[in-house]
Parts: sequence; structure tokens; C-alpha cells
Amino acid sequence: MAWEWDETLFAGSARHYSVGRLPYPPELADVIRTALDLDGTGRLLDVGCGPGSLTLLLAPLFEAAVGVDPDRGMLAEAQRRAEAAGTTVEWRCLRAEALPADLGTFRVATFAQSFHWMDRPLVARRVRDMLTPDGAWVHVGATTHQGVPGDDSLPYPRPPWPEINELVARYLGPVRRAGQGSLPSGTPSGEGEIMLAAGFTGPTRITVEQGMVVERSVDEVVAAVFSLSSSAPHLFADQLAAFEADLRELLTAAARDGRFAERRQDVGVVIWHP
Repeated sequence: MAWEWDETLFAGSARHYSVGRLPYPPELADVIRTALDLDGTGRLLDVGCGPGSLTLLLAPLFEAAVGVDPDRGMLAEAQRRAEAAGTTVEWRCLRAEALPADLGTFRVATFAQSFHWMDRPLVARRVRDMLTPDGAWVHVGATTHQGVPGDDSLPYPRPPWPEINELVARYLGPVRRAGQGSLPSGTPSGEGEIMLAAGFTGPTRITVEQGMVVERSVDEVVAAVFSLSSSAPHLFADQLAAFEADLRELLTAAARDGRFAERRQDVGVVIWHP
């Protein structure tokens, strides 16, 4: 059977995002502002906003911002982060498939590591109708839970991601888990064809190069693992404590003075116009 979304997809993961996920670089906001000639007017719609990582970065570029996500835990974390940053965002708990949900029109709609979880043809059509004539759809592609693999010299060892993945598979099985289902072939691709079929034009592709080295603690890498849908806390059920103990033992043995280092991955920006 084909995989279907369910509300447990990221159950228990929200609180781990702030600790375990590397933040989007400030340069990302500059790139989007320049590419779209943003002047502080208009509204932002962040679809599948999660804990607001991209929403809060981009919100200052607009008059108003709306973040949409079906996970209440994610939205609670987003609101906490917004209050800490002194930023006002309207958060709405709903699936992208329920749009437009009387939200009005927007200058920009963003999707960051979220579109692949949705009924993409349906969402593409509905969001296109919500954009102003000069509007844009911005897809942000990034890997924020881990850095670039490699063997170049860093100040500390890299987190042992292959061994971490093996440990997850030992507890959850070799097939990638996602909510109550599984994704034996991973998440779907073919975004370009879907966007063109929905009536969009483009795309324009921009790469935000990073490459900077960041240090990470054992706690941060543990949080990164639990921030993933494939190793969300609920999946381990009554084995959660045992898994975390094994994970911490693995990481402590691999770290030096409790520290790791990783080189941040580049961020891809794909812009479509209605």
C-alpha cells in the first residue's frame, strides 16, 4: 500500500528541533529578499512550517506572516520561539491539503523540507491560487540535522552517522519508518513536473553556499536524531529509554571531550512563479 500521512509523523520531535537542527543561515533571507525584490510589503505563507525555523527567519521581510502545520506540538514550539524572538506570526493548525482555509492571498509561499509529505499536485494547485499576480513559491531544500560527509580534517570528530543509522535500524528495522507507515523507497521526487502541471513557470535555482564548521555536543546530536520522522521518539515505544542509552554510549565513545564537528551543508532555493 502507498504511504499515507498521519498525525504521528513527527510526534514528540518538536522539542528536539531547536537543539538538534542547525539553523538556516541569515544569508538565506538576504538571497530570497534580493531574488524576489521584497520591500517589506505583502504577506508570507510558510506551509509545513514545523517549529517555525524558516518562518521566523523570513517574517521580518513582510508585513505579516502565517505558518501552517498539522502538528500541534510543532506549532507550540514555533510560538515559543516567536515569543523569544519578539516576532509576531499567525500560526494555524491544519494540513496543506485544507488550504486555502480563508487565509487570503500572499506575496510568497515557502516550503522547507515539507512538500514531499503532502498531496503535491493538490497543494500546488491550491497554493498557486493563493498567490498574488507578482507572487512566488519558494522551495527551500536543506539537510539541517547533519553536516557534509567527508574525511577532511576538522577540530573534532564527525558524528558517526553510519553507526547511528545502524543503531536506529537495529531498533526499528531496516525499512525507513514514517508515522504509522514506512517509506521503503524514500520520499517522492519529480517536483518540477508537478509544478509545471499546476501552472507555475520557472524555476530559478539558487545555492546558498555555507561550508562553515560548527561544533556539536552529544546532547545536540541526540536531539538531531529524535528530530527526524524516521527516528521520532514515539516510534521506539517502550524501548525509547534503551535506545537513547545505547545512542549516548555510541556518541560518547566517538566524541572527543564530548564534542563533534561538522561542516554545514549548502541550502538550495528553487523559485517558481504563478
